[in-house]
Amino acid sequence: MILTTTNSIEGFKIIEYKGIVSGTSSEIKTKFSFKTEKNMQMFDDLISEAKEKAFQKMQTNASHLKANAVVGISLDIETEAGSYFFVVVTGTAVTVA
Repeated sequence: MILTTTNSIEGFKIIEYKGIVSGTSSEIKTKFSFKTEKNMQMFDDLISEAKEKAFQKMQTNASHLKANAVVGISLDIETEAGSYFFVVVTGTAVTVA
């Protein structure tokens, strides 16, 4: 499956728009201080893991619509009370040829 932040894919033509798809990560609670480099690396790893999960869920949702690409992807990271964060990816599922 092709994933892109752009609204078109060079060398491909969008044949059909299937709909908007999204994927979210689970809430992840952080219980550490950001004062050390080690803790910053742990936080970076958690965000990377959450982004990957959100992208996988979005791809699965696009596959259910029989899409072979997702265009116009945006990524949003939200925090709640400094202890939780959420990753949301959204895009338009399409069929390209």
